Amino acid sequence: MASVYILFSQKLDRFYIGFTTEQVNLRLERHLTNYYENKFTAKASDWMLFLLIECGSADQARVIEKNIKKMKSRKYIENLKRYPEIIEKL
Repeated sequence: MASVYILFSQKLDRFYIGFTTEQVNLRLERHLTNYYENKFTAKASDWMLFLLIECGSADQARVIEKNIKKMKSRKYIENLKRYPEIIEKL
């Protein structure tokens, strides 16, 4: 099973979009504990899970992650949570 996850940091007032084939709570813990030092998520320690999208495969998760990142839109990310039917179209 693979997932696309979107994290939010209040400190940075920014979103982070990623995908994983691991458990999302493990991945979040790594982001919170600076496991990925010198990466974007190391700039804050208050990341919280904003949205989780379960995918059927790693390939599907990569495509969805890339699509969301390509939009470069905070409003789009917020609308993904507000209108779950958008996720079905991804």
